[in-house]
Amino acid sequence: MTAVEIAVVVQVSTPDETEAARTLNRELIRVAVEELEAQGARARIYDVAADEPPNPDDIAAADGILVLGGGDVDATIYGHTDPVPNEYGKDRRADDRELDIIRRGIDDDAIMLHLCRGSQLLNVACGGTLVPDLQPFDLHKGPPGGPLFLDEEVELVEGSRVHALYGVDRLVVRNGHHQAVDRVGEGLRVAARAHDGIVEATERVENTWIIGVQWHPEEADADARDRRILFGEFLDQARRRP
Repeated sequence: MTAVEIAVVVQVSTPDETEAARTLNRELIRVAVEELEAQGARARIYDVAADEPPNPDDIAAADGILVLGGGDVDATIYGHTDPVPNEYGKDRRADDRELDIIRRGIDDDAIMLHLCRGSQLLNVACGGTLVPDLQPFDLHKGPPGGPLFLDEEVELVEGSRVHALYGVDRLVVRNGHHQAVDRVGEGLRVAARAHDGIVEATERVENTWIIGVQWHPEEADADARDRRILFGEFLDQARRRP
């Protein structure tokens, strides 16, 4: 396997986070980085929540960009001004930095994979909106006081890159989210939906390989095959990029 450099863009910490949330976020980052390295990539983490912003030129120079999860996206960015129930981890500075990185990646025809919050930010970067608080939420996350993540079956859209990648109509994924894509952004198309109609994956319509999935293949109890397939295709695309 040819080694490729992957820029891992992530909100490492969120305002007022609990110790449990901090530990969980770091575990997700660890699993993602280990999977990249196991498949022959060199991963470098860029923390959009740090005091000093990441150098966008360094990120743009990577062979591929992986945008991970974190806190809620500031709802005012996509025009929602009412209070958001169950909001957590909002950090407008981190949002703005990530949106700039994603928009530059789109302009540069970068190879990009976006997970959970990353998928939501991809949609917002393209002018779309989010559902700020899913109700009912039970298909997509655990109940208050219980484990956050659960297994959820999603339906893959025929003709999409995601459908071609997995080769199945339905896929069981590891989920834990209370926000989701609402109005799909310009240049994106739906690639997967939940059984209640919620968008679970999007992808760029044009030739560039830019995909966002709402689920968490990097969660420790997620299907390892799902993780290998998705990360493997991401890295293959990065290797083939001129």
